[in-house]
Amino acid sequence: MARTTNDLSDLGLAQLVDELRESKQEALNLRFRNATGQLENTAEIKRVRRQIARINTLIRQREIAEAEANAS
Repeated sequence: MARTTNDLSDLGLAQLVDELRESKQEALNLRFRNATGQLENTAEIKRVRRQIARINTLIRQREIAEAEANAS
């Protein structure tokens, strides 16, 4: 699950959407574990939130690039 930004940039759009879905599910699970006191390393929540932001950024960059290519 822990992918670097370089690994993410190599993925296609469909794969990024799948990775986003998995990351959001992981974030949900971490929040539940934190609420029930089962989460030992709370820094995992921050890591997953940043991973979601990276994926969203890559998706948006590709949307913008596609829109600019179609406008030309």
